[in-house]
Amino acid sequence: MAPRYRVTLTQEERDRLEVLTRGGKIAAAKFVHARALLLSDAGPHGDPWKVADVAQALGVTSRTIEHLKARFVEEGIEAALERKASTKVPKLTFDGAFDARLTALACSPAPEGRARWTVRLLAEKVVELRIAPKVSTMSVQRSLKKTRSSLI
Repeated sequence: MAPRYRVTLTQEERDRLEVLTRGGKIAAAKFVHARALLLSDAGPHGDPWKVADVAQALGVTSRTIEHLKARFVEEGIEAALERKASTKVPKLTFDGAFDARLTALACSPAPEGRARWTVRLLAEKVVELRIAPKVSTMSVQRSLKKTRSSLI
């Protein structure tokens, strides 16, 4: 079965990858990717290794090499060398200003028809007042617990 993606490096790309792998400080993942591309080169200047051999030599899986080759063919050498940016949304962290506003809200009179604030009511009010775009009841509880308040 023929390889799905074929890496063919130009002489300039090959020289760049060799410089990266021969000296200086470089991130480990970038080194492995550069070395894998050099070993996978099926161009006129390279002697391509099998995917399994490259993976074993570099201590990674064959799937990693296949993904690297695909990224190189589809997006270029920069995308293959650099780590892909995360698409995961960063977790919200609340600072002292959030804690202060939440404590002030919890110390204010309870909503009409309620004897006191609940953690759920506080979480809903924080979002309503746009103190935070969203907040869980556990975040509210932890924040109030930090103040050693008798409100929770």
